[in-house]
Amino acid sequence: MSAKFPRRSIRSSQRSRHSMIVAGEDAFSYALRTAYLHYLLQPRARRQVPVPPSQNANRHSTINIQDLVLDFSRGDFSRGLGNRGGDAKSIRLPKDFMPALRKRIEGVVVGQDRQVEYRDQAVKRTFGSFYSAFVEPRYYDTTAKSRRPEDLLLIFYTHATKELQTLRPDDWKTLVDRHVALFVRLMGHILKDQGWNSSNPELANRLATLEKKLLRHDENLAEEGGSGGRGSSSATMPGPPEPPSNDVNEMPMVKTVSRVFNVPLDTCQQEIMKNKASWTEKAAFQDMKQYMNNLNTGVGSTLRAEDFDLYEAYEAWSKAEKAELSELILVMGRMHQDLLKSSTSSVPTTRPGHAYSLSGFDGHRTSTGLSRASMYETTPTHCPPILLDANGPGNEDDESPYTYIPPDPRVFYRHVVSRCLTSDLNDPDTEFEPIDIPGADEPIRLLSKPSLDLINQCALRWRLPKFSRMVLFLDALRIKYQEGEIGLSMLDGAFLYFDKEVDSTWVAWTTADQTLCRQLLTTVHDFILREMYDILQHAYDAKAIPIGPVMWVLDQHIYSNELFTPSNMDEYIDQLKEGLKNKAHQVLQHILEEEIFAKHETEKLDPLHVVTTIQRITKLGEKIQKRFKQPVLGAVDPMPIFVEAVFPQFAIEAKQVVEHIIQTYRDEGTEMSIEDGFELYKELSEIRRIYLDVNPKGQFPVDLEDLFVEFPKRWLQTVDSKVLGWVEAATRQDTHMLQWPEGEEIGEKRHTSSVVDIFRSFNQSIDAIKKLEWQNEYQYAKFMTILSKILGKGIMRYCEELECLFTHEMTRKTPEEEAAATQTRQQKWMAMAKEAWSNKEKVEPYQFALESCLKLNNIEFATQQFDKLERSIGADRLAEIIEKNEPPRAREKKNSTYVFTIKIMEAEDLKAMDIGGGSDPYVVLGDEYQKRLAKTRIVYNNLNPRWEESFDITTTGSTLLVATLWDWDTMGDHDCLGRASLKLDPSNFMDYLPKEYWLDLDTQGRLLLRISMEGERDDIQFHFGKAFRTLKRTERDMTRQITDKLSSYIHHCLSRSALKNVLSKGYNMSAVTGLFSRAGFGTRPQSSQSQAVTEADIAGALAPLTDYFNENFAILNQALTPTAMTLVMTKLWKEVLVTLEALLVPTLSDKPSQQKQLTQQEMEVVFKWLQLMLDFFLAVDETTGEATGVPMSLLKSPKYHELQTLNFFYFEPTNDLIRNSERIGNAAAAKQQAMRQKLMGQSSSSGSSLTVPGVGRSKSVLNKRNLGTIRKAKEERWREAQAEPSDDMILRILRMRPEAAGYLRDRAKQKERLESIAAMDAIVAKSVQQGPGRMGRLDTFGRK
Repeated sequence: MSAKFPRRSIRSSQRSRHSMIVAGEDAFSYALRTAYLHYLLQPRARRQVPVPPSQNANRHSTINIQDLVLDFSRGDFSRGLGNRGGDAKSIRLPKDFMPALRKRIEGVVVGQDRQVEYRDQAVKRTFGSFYSAFVEPRYYDTTAKSRRPEDLLLIFYTHATKELQTLRPDDWKTLVDRHVALFVRLMGHILKDQGWNSSNPELANRLATLEKKLLRHDENLAEEGGSGGRGSSSATMPGPPEPPSNDVNEMPMVKTVSRVFNVPLDTCQQEIMKNKASWTEKAAFQDMKQYMNNLNTGVGSTLRAEDFDLYEAYEAWSKAEKAELSELILVMGRMHQDLLKSSTSSVPTTRPGHAYSLSGFDGHRTSTGLSRASMYETTPTHCPPILLDANGPGNEDDESPYTYIPPDPRVFYRHVVSRCLTSDLNDPDTEFEPIDIPGADEPIRLLSKPSLDLINQCALRWRLPKFSRMVLFLDALRIKYQEGEIGLSMLDGAFLYFDKEVDSTWVAWTTADQTLCRQLLTTVHDFILREMYDILQHAYDAKAIPIGPVMWVLDQHIYSNELFTPSNMDEYIDQLKEGLKNKAHQVLQHILEEEIFAKHETEKLDPLHVVTTIQRITKLGEKIQKRFKQPVLGAVDPMPIFVEAVFPQFAIEAKQVVEHIIQTYRDEGTEMSIEDGFELYKELSEIRRIYLDVNPKGQFPVDLEDLFVEFPKRWLQTVDSKVLGWVEAATRQDTHMLQWPEGEEIGEKRHTSSVVDIFRSFNQSIDAIKKLEWQNEYQYAKFMTILSKILGKGIMRYCEELECLFTHEMTRKTPEEEAAATQTRQQKWMAMAKEAWSNKEKVEPYQFALESCLKLNNIEFATQQFDKLERSIGADRLAEIIEKNEPPRAREKKNSTYVFTIKIMEAEDLKAMDIGGGSDPYVVLGDEYQKRLAKTRIVYNNLNPRWEESFDITTTGSTLLVATLWDWDTMGDHDCLGRASLKLDPSNFMDYLPKEYWLDLDTQGRLLLRISMEGERDDIQFHFGKAFRTLKRTERDMTRQITDKLSSYIHHCLSRSALKNVLSKGYNMSAVTGLFSRAGFGTRPQSSQSQAVTEADIAGALAPLTDYFNENFAILNQALTPTAMTLVMTKLWKEVLVTLEALLVPTLSDKPSQQKQLTQQEMEVVFKWLQLMLDFFLAVDETTGEATGVPMSLLKSPKYHELQTLNFFYFEPTNDLIRNSERIGNAAAAKQQAMRQKLMGQSSSSGSSLTVPGVGRSKSVLNKRNLGTIRKAKEERWREAQAEPSDDMILRILRMRPEAAGYLRDRAKQKERLESIAAMDAIVAKSVQQGPGRMGRLDTFGRK
């Protein structure tokens, strides 16, 4: 702390400054004489004396009831420190007072009241007269609404006067006072009986005071029966008042002086007896007159104009002071008329109408009228104590010209207040008087009632202005606060009381009071700041001292006060911050000593010690934040100071401890558990987060990610070792699948628990990484890349498991098939012949198993969930982060693993192995070590089969691919149709573009393969793409297995024989004809009769197929999801298109085909079938017109549009077809050349990377990394198929024209040459894009 704000307590240096200003015995003397005067001025009982006969008729009431009611209304009977000015307001009776009063008066009237004084006949008559008027509805309602006690008093006085004038015409005036007093007493009883006196203390006080005033000459109502009736033997009248006893035991205020000044009562008694001749009422009366003279003349010990800043303020004070003095003098004169008579000549005269004028006083009361003066006699006002200089106003004379007013009232008053405070605070039995503050939750308590009465009486007799008393009182409390005798709460109460009692217009104060108020505000402010510093030194303790009371006093009472002059706080604020910072360092060292260092000496440190320490520090920070929700003084926030001082230093210490713990584990041959590592990282990350929130521009001193990077890596290794187990366990659980009752529909969730369990595990794994909130983006992206690879491995295993089970279920034999398998060859032939001759046209639908359909649903659900998972991770953003932060050497790392995608397209001119002239081929792929790599489905009875099935083969270098075609036979071994081989060399596929290879079989025919390659990349997009491709292939293969069960009937219904049957209407013998054909007995001769084919005939030919579809769709729809059902139907539609295409044209090849071109009539039937099947799969509702089947966008696929183009070329002459083909081919070549030259020119001028149009890999793994990219790639393929003209259909038509054989060979060579150029361009473009290092890598493959 600076010299301006020393940290040492100054209480000892501030003690009892006023004791040096005024002697205690002088203050005791003036306080004692004031207390004695208060005793002398109290009303005393009068002795009752017999009434002389001559005086009975002349008795008069000595009390003016109107004056008393006016006093009551203005509140001049009330107590309080500031109620000296007639500013009190009339009070109201309780809400339910009127009914209670009515009931009580009724008891008095009927003589049933329990009090004896109300049983007098005269009392009953006056109360009865009042009751008659009181219960009148109009008056009762008006009085009950206003609830003014004055209205009741006046109406009772009126009726009592009227009744007693009739009943007692001689002495009615005295009886009126007594009866009104009885009525007032009755009102007080009602308040007490109903419990209203505690909530209406002011009303009860005023009623009690009014009763005393009314009974000033006759207090014993019960002795004479209330009225002193005519029947008494001798009448009495009030005599002279009892003389004062001068016994201090009868003087409560003198006892207070004795207690406050710690003077024995005997000493007080001696002082009073010694000075009673001079301490008289007359001396007090003379003091008031002398003070008035000095005030009027402007001389002597009174305030003067120069004591105020404004003359108007002095005038306002002087006017109010003169009015109050006039009332005091008049009250004393009325109570002691001998004083007024004996000193009439000495009373100063004033101008007519002046407030002090005695003549006509009753008619010229000011707003501070008689009520206040009269009330001082019974209930002195409350006043506060103060500390003041001896240089105050009116301090010129050392000797006081007054008996009761001290030489310097301010100093003496301050001394008395200080004494009262000391006495009350040191006495544990003191009962402090509650003072109500508007808006406060509870009353404040500053002094006891006797002490308040004493200082109020001193202020009244010593003529201290209200603002002076309050400033002095507040300053005295300020001293007690500095001396440690009172706390902030009491100081706050003193300020609240000060604000309540003092007008905010401080410009009306004396300059001395203004100066003193400024000084005390500054002193309190400085002392509170010192106390605040001490409090904030405990801000970081477990139980801190609340700062709220300090800030409340500063904000509400210091800074908001206009008299306070703020000083420069910068230095103090800097000291506060520095002190808090030093304290924070001490707290940190204490915590580390307790939680780490001390325990390290006695036990082995483990992660729990660090976690406990972190939690202790963070919880302490939370406590500090709750304690200090707003910065102290608007500039000092303990929470940020604590964070900035503690958190970085603790992070450094924690890093050393963690490294020590990790090394300890390693020395013992073990490792810290992953859970402990994660917990430590999370806790320290919270430390870092809080620090950076407080100090956004700060630099955290410890790289937590580098410190804990091993734990996520180890966790990922654990997940990698468990993921296959998750899949296998979930799949085994599916063996107990739910069985739905027959005929009951399955709910919306048409999948089994395995896929849910697997993705629950996947999502939990991802959430585990996410919850770490890893701050190093590159490391986080690498973690997610590894995790995506692991999850992709799990997806591939799940697809393998499901597809294996699915295939087993789909190939499971029915009981009929198992029985047929045991038949001999002759029995099978007889069964086939019998079936054919029975003319059985009805084909039963395939009974798809429920569990098979659910497996397809599982794949579809897995695809959706994996897409959500990919989007939740943000794979694209993570890939960008890796690309941005990956070191150049890591990016240039050579791929050592390659993924070849082998798509088995089709075969042609295969060898016929069946007796019917056909074969049932399928392909098996193997490597040079005869290891099976893949197997296609079986295409029945087809020498030109089309599979279009894809398989992935992963290699680390060149490998030999062997393709073997087999003929499937129901009985016996399968026959080999031929073999072909191809060397898969990664150097031949560095353009990463698909290539087609026609492989000649070693027997007859050839096989078309489409091969593409891409490097196995450690890339999150690649891993997701690979997993998605696996899911989509599994979904496609499962769907194909379903459609394969229906495709044979599709081929039967859409075959050439079916077409011929439509044209010849030969439906009845179709089955026999087919049997003859399969048996090798030739074709049954057709009827020579030709009839016109109708639309019904064409549609009727498809009726068996559509019925077959509907029956199978009904079975599938019970179990498949809508998406899977649409997928199956779309696949069947594609099968329909391929079948109709096979009727129209052969496959694309450079060799002529043996297939014959259809006639015009046959072609029309085929296209009508196409339209009918389109309408069937669209399934438009006849009622609503809404399509309920496959969407039109899927039906009108590129294959559908290719078939439509056949209408333009199918019957064109061969030469025209060749010219169109050449035109399309030349246009494509010219476009490719122009684009190539354009891109080359841009590359040479700007150095930009090259891309080759038309050679993009639409089926790359990266293009299938989520459902969005899959959908986008599919739409792009469809747009390209429709936008780019192709002569493929023309070439397929030319295969059926023998004369075009030469052109087919030339066109095939041209296409190969264009594809080779495109491939080279792609290689160059990729090399330029990846830099010189990439070209160097090409050299290793001999591709300079």
